[in-house]
Amino acid sequence: MVEILEKKALCIPLVKEALKKIEKRDGELNFRANRTMEYVNEAASLSPTKAKELIKKIEDLNLPRLKPEHIHKIVDILPRSEKQLKVVLQGYTLTVSLENQKKIMKILQEYLPKK
Repeated sequence: MVEILEKKALCIPLVKEALKKIEKRDGELNFRANRTMEYVNEAASLSPTKAKELIKKIEDLNLPRLKPEHIHKIVDILPRSEKQLKVVLQGYTLTVSLENQKKIMKILQEYLPKK
């Protein structure tokens, strides 16, 4: 039987980092973990280090009602505009002011992949 010690939000780059630690510890990953690793290798657009930096910068804004799960979802999606950011946040019962959306987007611009 597995005991859940803690539940917390993780963005895709941090899931990738956690899976690598598990693989190093156990020698190999089980079937589900391998499938998850395949997915995160495709979906991760930031390194774990960059993701942690971005999360810290958004947390440092101290925006009201913005919880870790919201921040991690923003890091996963990396919206390119305020409109896209608004769509990401619509999935939650959360209202972020236009001014705060602009603050988030200003930080995100530094981390968006160049196209």
